[in-house]
Amino acid sequence: MITGWLLTRPHRIGPLPGAAIAGGLYLLIALLLKSQPDIGMLSVITAVFLAQLFVNGLPLALVGAGVGLMMGGGVAAFFVFPHVRSRVERFLHPDVGDHYQIDTAMRAFGNGGLLGRGPGEGRVKDLLPDAHADFVFAVAGEEYGLVVCLLIIMVFAMIVIRTLLRLMRENDPFVIVATAGLVTGFGLQAFVNMASSLHLIPTKGMTLPFISYGGSSAMSVALAIGMVLALTRHQAGDIRTDGGFVSTLRHWRSA
Repeated sequence: MITGWLLTRPHRIGPLPGAAIAGGLYLLIALLLKSQPDIGMLSVITAVFLAQLFVNGLPLALVGAGVGLMMGGGVAAFFVFPHVRSRVERFLHPDVGDHYQIDTAMRAFGNGGLLGRGPGEGRVKDLLPDAHADFVFAVAGEEYGLVVCLLIIMVFAMIVIRTLLRLMRENDPFVIVATAGLVTGFGLQAFVNMASSLHLIPTKGMTLPFISYGGSSAMSVALAIGMVLALTRHQAGDIRTDGGFVSTLRHWRSA
């Protein structure tokens, strides 16, 4: 939200324009995530920031340069952080290291089959670490089967696609950039969780929005989607003229 506000308004703090301030805020967050280290969330935040810059009009060549830097950072993380190297090597080489989590998750999907074992009837889930959070998609696969898993994927895809289609009819740059960032982060979080459970990418501890157990995660996702709904909702007679951060706050307050 703040990045969208800074990128689409000619704000200045001293000699610094809004884009430079937004870049500084991104670097601060990136430094905090690197210090944890949480490379997976750092990748998501970087992708969201690049998406907002692209939507705001950043030339495609510079977006490509940013993606290249992001890939270079991933290679550097492979050599700098042992846990990143371990996860990537276990993903690329099935005979290297411990594969208990992903093997158990794949067993859960296989045990569920097409229609699942039934609610509460899963047995492999009892052996699966973090079954309530990082691998909750595998639990859904065992108890409800492939059909419900496809339905879950379709729901997440529908939320992202419908939001982007809604933005195509929006004229306010702030709403477009801010909402694009919010829905990009939401979609990437869902993708990372489900793809890691299916062994399509290296494992990464990230919750599945609205499904995984967790207080802070559920609260943050709910706030993000609430902001998306508030930004994209148009009522009869609702005409945004300036469309800035202040007008959006007034819109929320009147709602």
